[in-house]
Amino acid sequence: MSARIFTGPKLVIASHNEGKVREIGDLLAPFAVEVISAAALGLDEPEETGATFIENAALKARAAASAANLPALSDDSGLAVTALDGDPGIYSARWAGPEKDFGMAMQKIETALTGKADRSAAFICALALCWPDSDPHGGHMPNGHLEVFEGRVEGAYVWPPRGNQGFGYDPAFVPTGGTLTFGEMEPGAKHAISHRADAFAKLTAACFSGAATNGA
Repeated sequence: MSARIFTGPKLVIASHNEGKVREIGDLLAPFAVEVISAAALGLDEPEETGATFIENAALKARAAASAANLPALSDDSGLAVTALDGDPGIYSARWAGPEKDFGMAMQKIETALTGKADRSAAFICALALCWPDSDPHGGHMPNGHLEVFEGRVEGAYVWPPRGNQGFGYDPAFVPTGGTLTFGEMEPGAKHAISHRADAFAKLTAACFSGAATNGA
């Protein structure tokens, strides 16, 4: 069955992470969509109890769509380091603690990698787009209609961190084939190759068909 097409004028970004909301807003810029963050609406952040990025993205999108009675887009993403068995993975934000201290989190990863030769890592992004109502063409769905997509970018964990662009673990990640960290890249360059861009390409191709306003 084909994906549901987004036709509404307003979309809730189900995140309280300002950097993530800004990046998602940039990626949605080519489309005639008014975006508003969950934080701006005063929505609570649900507990992320899922075992995968997709499960966590889905529960956040469903919670925001239900609370706001608007379509909601959620992103659950993180850094998976090969030599650490995929950690921090879905716990990437939690490794930064309640103060969101990603400097501390990056140091924690570097300490854990002591003596390990493999520095390979990947950024992974799951996107979930949820409508508060059921799809009129797809049958009854008690928790609204949900579409999910996943993207990733391979690379390496580097030390020390470099650059003050982006957010989170960006200063310690160099994508395969590149020399700059995500923290050193201009936003446009990162958007062209990132895990979030990969997931967004799949999302927009499936759910925003014909919605572009400036040729994107």
